[in-house]
Amino acid sequence: MQGKYGSEHGLPLSELLTVVLITHNRPAFARRAVKFYSTLPCRILVLDSSTEVTEGIAGAYPNVEYRHLPQYGYWGIQAKLVHGVEQVSTPYMVFAADDDFIVHGALADSVGFLESNPDYGMCHGYCLMYLTLSNSVSYYRRDKKVCEDYSSESAQERIIDFMHQYIPPFYAVHRTALLRDWYAAMPEGTIFQWQEIGHAYYMLAKAKARILPVPYVVREINYGESEHNTEVFHSLTYTDAKSVAEREAFAEFLAAQPTQIEGLDQAQRKAFALESFEAMATSLRTGRALTVEMLFDSTWVRVDGSPERRFGPKQYMEMPYYNQAFFDQLTQMEFLLHAMPAGRVQLQGLEGVWSRQDALLRARNNDTPESVVDRLWQAQECNLFNRRVVKRLAGQLESLGEEDEARDLFAWAERLDAVSSEDNRSTFEAMLSGRLLDWLQVREPSADELEAIGAYQVAQGSGPVFGLLVLDLDNDIGKLQVTLDSLVEGHSKAFRIVVFTTGEPQAATTLQNTLHFIRVTPGNLVDKLNQTLRQLPCDWVLLTEAGDEFTASGLLRAGLELREADGCRAVATDEIQRDANGALTDVFRPDFNLDLLQSVPALMARHWLIRREVLLEAGGYKADFSKALEFDLLLRLIEQGGMAGLAHLDEPLLISSVPSLEENAHERLALVRHLGTRGYKAQVSSQQPGSYFVDYRHTERPLVSVILHGQADFAELERCLSAVLQKTRYLKYEVLVADHPSYSEALATWLQAQPQAGKVSVLQSAGASTSAFCNAAARQALGEYLVLLAQDSEVVNPNWIESLLNQALRPEVGVVGAKLYSRDTKISQAGLILGLNGGVGSPFVGEKTDAKGYMQRLAVEQNYSAVSSVCLMVRKALFEAVGGLDEDDFAEAFADVDLCLKIGQVGSLVSWTPQVQVFHPGLLPEAPQALAALRERWAANFQHDSAYNPHLSLTGKGFSLGSAGSVGWTQLLV
Repeated sequence: MQGKYGSEHGLPLSELLTVVLITHNRPAFARRAVKFYSTLPCRILVLDSSTEVTEGIAGAYPNVEYRHLPQYGYWGIQAKLVHGVEQVSTPYMVFAADDDFIVHGALADSVGFLESNPDYGMCHGYCLMYLTLSNSVSYYRRDKKVCEDYSSESAQERIIDFMHQYIPPFYAVHRTALLRDWYAAMPEGTIFQWQEIGHAYYMLAKAKARILPVPYVVREINYGESEHNTEVFHSLTYTDAKSVAEREAFAEFLAAQPTQIEGLDQAQRKAFALESFEAMATSLRTGRALTVEMLFDSTWVRVDGSPERRFGPKQYMEMPYYNQAFFDQLTQMEFLLHAMPAGRVQLQGLEGVWSRQDALLRARNNDTPESVVDRLWQAQECNLFNRRVVKRLAGQLESLGEEDEARDLFAWAERLDAVSSEDNRSTFEAMLSGRLLDWLQVREPSADELEAIGAYQVAQGSGPVFGLLVLDLDNDIGKLQVTLDSLVEGHSKAFRIVVFTTGEPQAATTLQNTLHFIRVTPGNLVDKLNQTLRQLPCDWVLLTEAGDEFTASGLLRAGLELREADGCRAVATDEIQRDANGALTDVFRPDFNLDLLQSVPALMARHWLIRREVLLEAGGYKADFSKALEFDLLLRLIEQGGMAGLAHLDEPLLISSVPSLEENAHERLALVRHLGTRGYKAQVSSQQPGSYFVDYRHTERPLVSVILHGQADFAELERCLSAVLQKTRYLKYEVLVADHPSYSEALATWLQAQPQAGKVSVLQSAGASTSAFCNAAARQALGEYLVLLAQDSEVVNPNWIESLLNQALRPEVGVVGAKLYSRDTKISQAGLILGLNGGVGSPFVGEKTDAKGYMQRLAVEQNYSAVSSVCLMVRKALFEAVGGLDEDDFAEAFADVDLCLKIGQVGSLVSWTPQVQVFHPGLLPEAPQALAALRERWAANFQHDSAYNPHLSLTGKGFSLGSAGSVGWTQLLV
């Protein structure tokens, strides 16, 4: 360690320095930081503004004082820092963030320097940055070599020199009195970026500063966006009136402070402060002092050694990092980073690692001591810091007599336990992968239920048999074994497995065997599939790949559910997918959803159960679409029998690999062929790989009647009308709007000045409800299609009517809805879900404009049960056929939902398109009586919204995993 814990006056560091550790709602970071700083022989003051107390800190270390300060919260950082400074009694103090590591020796060196140089106010060294991944740490250069001694007697020179090559000094060791003066002077409510700018200015204006030629701090690199969405450079450079005024005001404040600046009046001091801002901006703009350059990465691959470091092509030997003592300190720090993981990037990587390890830890039917230890070694190689793996492997090796290796692992486990007793199991269980594994386990039948199911099958017959077609086209015995093991360990044995392999078959078998091997080539695969289908003794067929795992209970439930499903031709199931890193995610599909199937076939057309006779009648699989076999088949089933008999079973059958959302020529060709069969000369395009947008190329150009409805003031109505009249590219439309007494005269005057006023008809509303007005307007409308458009909305894209018609002109579609944004361009509404948040709710509210959503559902066209009348297109004849909007139960609320459900009831689809964007707050009405009436009328739809999935949560933004629930196996036996 560099430096010594002491001073020329002989005082110990404990009487000289206080480390003030700042944390907020990051307990894992806080515990790790306290562990790191607790070895310092000085006072550690933890300021925790988290909502809840961070466990494991208070009372755990003799030199650590923990303060829980929830009253300050995230935005109260200034008040929290003021509080912290006031609690410090030592002459020196340093702020420390919970994700940074200030080098202990550098702290002692900085204190020693300030002790010896009373005219200096702060001291620090150089910064390195780190990023922790699942199994490695990457290091980056942040600071360039700069002037290290700001010792001029002129405060002006010190400030300009420092700002000219600006290195942030917030985490320097400061004289406590000087820092206390700054926080006492700082105006209350000073925003983050001006706190940083002012801090540097004030410290240099009051005293000299020193940057020691030592590595001082290792800071976590910024990844992602700032929570408070601020940027120092913007505050220094933006030229809008607000930013300029803020700069002027802050310069005025700094100019008024008592400092060592001499010879300048107030105006000149302000001008100088502005000059220093420009110097700092120039430094940041040119990268004179700060940079982000990869130096090396570090991977821990052995339990009995140090991490292996791989250096990049360019190093900077002028920086003080390159010495063994510092690398030894990095080794200690890295051990903490891996043993006490924290942070989004690291945990995202570890989720997949822990998921793979969890799978390798599970017992197998054919286990031997040797196979168990082999899997444990595989798990250990995934990550050395999983205590469960380390201890289990050590115990297994010990039982096999491998004492030397066991001893090393037991020693490693002791080292891990000395840092933390947390084995990260609870962290994994809180992740989606862990929750999904627990969710699957809850759905397994109990021993009693299995016994009842067995008795039922004996009495009623075994039920349907599943033909499982497993593609082993890479001849990967390891992956194939995963699939076969999952079937052997599952609760259903009602299957026949046929493996299509490009290698040598594992055994000589026939189709009468439960497991049969067929050798294939890419050229004859489809022929072999179809030939097998004609002979395979089974009822349902499932196409899958080697490496896919069958869930323990999926086939069992499918067999019970499909026993009496005579009308079903094909059944979509749910699934769980494993990404390339091993993390799990749920793919819980809606009921049959034609538009979503066409939009993202990679997510919607996989792993269907197809009735064998139906598959044969459809002509089997087609070699022309070998990379989209299931999608092409489903489209042909739709051509032959419509959407009848296409069902959905809300049970995951498989844990499969995440499909690549990429350009697939066979998917596109299959969709074009299908649309041609249905009579469309459609154009299929991809706005993003793996998803498709269909331009149906309708030749009709019907008149569209836009009905403006709802409550709005004249300014909102004017904005809505202006957008319609000025942006709409489609020519054949009319607008019908209510004549409200509060703005009738203003509306008439405004319309007189509009060149397209002839398209607008003003109707008398006479106090009618929204539903009554829309119905009356619909009766007067001349258009073949109606658009209900809220008066307080604003259409965004000029082709909005064409995009609505692109869907509405399809004979199977009855209603089309739009994507709504708030004024800050966040999602405000994207389709409606029945039952969400206790009523009718919209998913994805608050998501960013470019978010894709669950299963891409924010980015592609699909079917919903209902959409909002903020922007809704409906065929007039259909609107009239179902009785229009209900003027009784839903006079002011939920008439749009009721309308969509009525239209869905008569067999028409409700489509939603992101191709139409509308500005609107998207808030849904609070109308308890109307909601109760809606629930009563459409009880079955509220029980299960066909556009949603019963395993997804009905709270918050929706489309997240709901709570685990048992299947209710005995109910399936009735």
